[in-house]
Amino acid sequence: MADLIVKAAVKKQIEDKNVSSDFYDALDDEVATVLDNAARRAEENDRKTVQPRDL
Repeated sequence: MADLIVKAAVKKQIEDKNVSSDFYDALDDEVATVLDNAARRAEENDRKTVQPRDL
């Protein structure tokens, strides 16, 4: 699986907290699920373009 998140961006967003190394894998899985669901919704609506409303 490709890395969908940028670790440096995550660290910057939550700069006042420590981030465990396994957090990134869990976050990557969550992002993949969100993307899969959005693509499915677009397809169910006969669109090839994923739009914000698919989230």
